[in-house]
Amino acid sequence: MSIRLVLVDDEPLVRAGLRAIFDAEPDIAVVGEASDGDEVAPLVSDLGPDIVVMDVRMPRVSGIEATRSLMQHPPAPRVLIVTTFDSDDHVYEALKAGADGFVVKRAEPAELVRAVLVVAGGESLLYPAHIRRLAARHGSHGDRLAAAHLSDREQDVLRLMARGLANGQIADQLYLGAETVKSHVSSILMKLTVRDRTQAVIAAYESGFIEPGAGDADSP
Repeated sequence: MSIRLVLVDDEPLVRAGLRAIFDAEPDIAVVGEASDGDEVAPLVSDLGPDIVVMDVRMPRVSGIEATRSLMQHPPAPRVLIVTTFDSDDHVYEALKAGADGFVVKRAEPAELVRAVLVVAGGESLLYPAHIRRLAARHGSHGDRLAAAHLSDREQDVLRLMARGLANGQIADQLYLGAETVKSHVSSILMKLTVRDRTQAVIAAYESGFIEPGAGDADSP
């Protein structure tokens, strides 16, 4: 089955370019478009897409507010933020609002397609060095992580999540079964009271839990 995708960008040429890239993929179907964030929720309600690919900056309602609105009405689609600048504080706020990852507009077509496939497949698309730099500007919230009382193994898993590793990669790194890693991730989310792994990673960086220099490789 094709991944059902909605495009949201206030620039018609950008939408046309993205549609051309995604329409060329047999596993992706662009089912709708919107020109601003205030059009997103009704469109999602009507079309039921798997993923929304959305600009972070728009004239009336930003991608941040549109993402936050979608998260208030589960089950929400996955959200991939598209941005001009990868160090944009707006991207960070969109991730905190519930977006599952981001990609820059200047990315190669193959990278844009891969971003959609990763996020639509249930993983988070994170670039650790960028997230760490953005988190550092938003202060430290160490008490939140300390209060979660993560086990040693859960801390190991969270560190690898913060490096952008998927569950299978974490399993290989820690010599654990895939289901065991999945169980640890679920426990981490519950203890941190966050919606998904993106929110958990943000909490890890904001708290200073990740050691300086860790996760500098930007592999998602």
